[in-house]
Amino acid sequence: MKAIVHVDKNWGIGRGNSLMFRLPADMKFFKDTTTGNTVVMGANTLRSFPGGRPLKDRLNIVLSSTLNEVPGALVAKDENELFKFIVEKSEGEVYVIGGARVYELLLPYCDSVLVTKVDAVGDADAFFPDLDRLKNFVCQSQSPVQLTNGYNISFCTYVNRNVKPLP
Repeated sequence: MKAIVHVDKNWGIGRGNSLMFRLPADMKFFKDTTTGNTVVMGANTLRSFPGGRPLKDRLNIVLSSTLNEVPGALVAKDENELFKFIVEKSEGEVYVIGGARVYELLLPYCDSVLVTKVDAVGDADAFFPDLDRLKNFVCQSQSPVQLTNGYNISFCTYVNRNVKPLP
């Protein structure tokens, strides 16, 4: 399992259940990476998508104790059901895509994290753990800086040296 996220300088990931930056290069990377695979998210992340609908061409798994049915997605009522869906139903690679609580829950089980770093501060109210401060994560690669929609970004891959097996 992998996580995919874009963060500001403070590891902020969003504000008001929305992305802080519109980054065409990052959105293309996200789509190209996750299409044909499985994405795991919380209910608020699902609600943040256009029309609150699951992403096309991906198996969507939503962790939510309040949602009953979501056309085009599997809804896991708790962590046990989530892990069962990941093990038994996932297609291709599994990507954790948010929000903050789902990232926090599943980060120990991720072998790598694909991080788009944005050279800006976005006044975030939701954050991703600072992987540069976590001993078990190491930055394996970082792309050259590129400009997209007025922001300098770089694509980084962090590797988890102490991955927990799924229960």
